[in-house]
Amino acid sequence: MSAASPKPRPSVRVYRRRRIVVFSALAIVLALLTTGGFYTANALGAPIPAAAPQVTDPAPVVAAPQALALPGFGSYAVGAVGFDGLLAAGNEQDPVAIASITKVVTALVVLEEHPIATGQGGPEIAYTDADVAIYWDMIAQNGSVAPVQAGATLTLRESLEAMLLPSGNNYAISIANWAFGSVDGFLERARAWLDAHGLVNTRLADSSGLSLENVSTAAELVQLGEIALENPAVAEIVATQSVDVPELGTLKNGNKLLGTHGVDGIKTGTTDDAANLLFSADVPVGSSSVTVVGVLLGGATHAVLNDAIAALLDSVAPGFHEVAPLEANQTLAEYETPWGETARARTTGGASVVVWSDTPVDVEVHADPVTLADRGDEVGTAVVRAGSQEITVPLVLDASLTDPGAWWRLTNPGALDPARVAQSGSE
Repeated sequence: MSAASPKPRPSVRVYRRRRIVVFSALAIVLALLTTGGFYTANALGAPIPAAAPQVTDPAPVVAAPQALALPGFGSYAVGAVGFDGLLAAGNEQDPVAIASITKVVTALVVLEEHPIATGQGGPEIAYTDADVAIYWDMIAQNGSVAPVQAGATLTLRESLEAMLLPSGNNYAISIANWAFGSVDGFLERARAWLDAHGLVNTRLADSSGLSLENVSTAAELVQLGEIALENPAVAEIVATQSVDVPELGTLKNGNKLLGTHGVDGIKTGTTDDAANLLFSADVPVGSSSVTVVGVLLGGATHAVLNDAIAALLDSVAPGFHEVAPLEANQTLAEYETPWGETARARTTGGASVVVWSDTPVDVEVHADPVTLADRGDEVGTAVVRAGSQEITVPLVLDASLTDPGAWWRLTNPGALDPARVAQSGSE
């Protein structure tokens, strides 16, 4: 009987098993490279599937409607610079005599022909006996006037101050004569200017507003007020309480609301039957402010008119509020690749908008499918909309999505199916 063969030592068995596993894996790879060359080439060169974003869509922000103290008389309209439409209105399309609000048109038409540089007085105007005669004619017609002296020379700015602050009808006529040769020449140019600005329902019969045939609508006067505030010279003059002109003395603004309730303009208008005011006001809102422009026509007196405008403005102001629907670094989409990598799409910055009353603020998220991308790559946008306001904020990745490598490609044949890849990329 032969002697039994010695049993292999445990360490030898472990070594042999490891060697079998390694060689088996190598055999598989060699088999793929040799006998499965077509599959291997396709797997290593096939496009990888895109990771579709899982989007977080923020809910719209909507405040409660703002209650307003509306006038119980006349025609009125209130708007705000940069905001669509009117915030409040009543009888806003009815043609109404606008009296000395006409002088705002006169100033703008003259300044289009003879602009004044910032900080300058503009061209000089020599006043004569003819201008003194105009002064006495306005007195005879019970029109408002500002003093004038034959032989005096005023800058255009000083002349406009005499026309707009104490509402000097005589200066409205004298300036029109100087700029266009006659009031008729002014009216021809004014009609073209009004048409060019879409103020088709505003009609003028003179440059001062003395005639009741100077008419407009409350809706168009709000547009006129916004245009006036875009002109630096006009905006500065109508916001002035008083000014000293050496040849004329102190000229005081007839707008008694100026400096109260945020009011910083624009122009009074008075007929025998009604008090009117085209007004502007600055309303602080968060870190910014809003310019409100409005008009109220048809007050029994200026005191009644001013009380109604003050109440209206005090009720309008709280209706503006700042909304911040997006924060910086806010996650709005998430990605996960089939091979296990993850990344998030974050906002590059925050966004805030000032809105009126119950105007909804909505965020629309656009995130693209991603295959390979580096950290910081832009992958979409978040669009904030509030009325006509629109703010676009880029979205960027907070981590890289890298190639899965050869091993994953070779061992995940189903994930690289061309039809599946095409469908993933189109989602």
